[in-house]
Amino acid sequence: MSERIAKPRTTAVILAGGTGQRVGLSIPKQLLKIAGKAVIEHTLTTFESADSIDDIIVLMAPGYVADVEKIVAKAGFTKVKHIIEGGTTRNETTERAIAALGEGLAEGEDRNVLFHDAVRPLLSQRVIDDCVAALERYQAVDVAIPSADTIIVTRTHGEDGEFITEIPDRSRLRRGQTPQAFKLSTIRRAYEVAAGDPNFQATDDCSVVLKYLPDVPIHVVAGDEYNMKVTQPVDVFIADKLFQLASTTAPEQNGEEVYRELLTGKTVIVFGGSYGIGQDIADLARSYGATVYALGRSTTGTHVENPEEVDDALSTAYAETGRIDYVVNTAGVLRIGKLAETDNATIEEALKVNYLAPVQIARSSYKYLAESGGQLLLYTSSSYTRGRAEYSLYSSTKAAMVNLTQALSDEWAADGIRVNCINPERTATPMRTKAFGQEPTGSLLSSEAVARASLDVLVSELTGHVIDVRQQDPTAGAGRASGFEAALAAVLDRQDGVA
Repeated sequence: MSERIAKPRTTAVILAGGTGQRVGLSIPKQLLKIAGKAVIEHTLTTFESADSIDDIIVLMAPGYVADVEKIVAKAGFTKVKHIIEGGTTRNETTERAIAALGEGLAEGEDRNVLFHDAVRPLLSQRVIDDCVAALERYQAVDVAIPSADTIIVTRTHGEDGEFITEIPDRSRLRRGQTPQAFKLSTIRRAYEVAAGDPNFQATDDCSVVLKYLPDVPIHVVAGDEYNMKVTQPVDVFIADKLFQLASTTAPEQNGEEVYRELLTGKTVIVFGGSYGIGQDIADLARSYGATVYALGRSTTGTHVENPEEVDDALSTAYAETGRIDYVVNTAGVLRIGKLAETDNATIEEALKVNYLAPVQIARSSYKYLAESGGQLLLYTSSSYTRGRAEYSLYSSTKAAMVNLTQALSDEWAADGIRVNCINPERTATPMRTKAFGQEPTGSLLSSEAVARASLDVLVSELTGHVIDVRQQDPTAGAGRASGFEAALAAVLDRQDGVA
């Protein structure tokens, strides 16, 4: 019986040598904060969570290695093995990475390596996995997308400016992205051959293989439009907006015993727990051994818009159980109508319940969650991406929940508190029925499905995420759209997108 050949280790090399001059910064652009985190931290998070990546090496701009070391230490990235000062050119930086990758390898041992620009923070797990899979067959892999623009070739004629000399066939043109993936032996050999060329200069690594190892085919993996490079000032704005709108998927559902293990002995506070999603979360958590306080106006007389009642509810639960691990707020009101025709009482109610109450709940919960290393879970609506007529109060307060989540997750990270936000598609709840009446069977998510996804988020390590729960995915009856595609779907689906 033949021995099974072990798969080679796969290392991600994060190229972070840029200076930030083109975006008008005095620091490297990879240290610029987008959506509350440095660009390079977003990039490292993606590779840290990729199952197909074994370890990570960072090549950082000279003088800024310590900054990345602090980011890695604070975030707890375990896959980052080396943070090395990059060279003065892209070629020199890659050569330093190749040298570091070769350290400790046995004779004849090879490994996979993915070179990725640190300033492409929106990379998807799908692209990473496709690159690694392609290396099972090919020695060199590039990532590219079709060009939507017509490409022209020009020549300058003195003071008369530029003139077109050629228009290539757009159907064959692609826009290159990263990662670029190689067998280490292949990219090392390409650079060894290139070293004999006195005029050697390259801006990417596939071009080195193409020129100096012409017999090695370079396979192309499909990239995606979101994998943008933060290079120009406008890119900073676009990337920040994409992160703001982006949502993620709920973690995979846990088995019954796992739920019980994670929730037994924990204290869960559910504001808005009288009915609908809140009640279902309370029932689920209680069934897995948690001590649950389901608080609501119609059951416990708890008014979330009253800070004193929120404080009393939390202090009572803590006094009785000695801990508070999870605080969930599903309370909300849906008031539809033209703003100019809305009375002051209705406006005040919407702002107090939908905005001020979550703020007060967050503030009051802080000391308890800091002690337990727990999580605050809020709720938004697909209407948060763009308000629509007659939903001004509801949409604007739901957008505020996303911003509150992202801000607090960053603000409370050092305290070990996780903060997330559930974005359910249109859901069958008493609040929705009161506003829209009975709707066709099967056209809405069930509140139980949203509650199950909420429980998955509570017991996960996620923080700072907007988690979509959508109907398309058959998993447990609750569809879970992924990433930026979900954000785009939410933006486009305006006609009935209020959850």
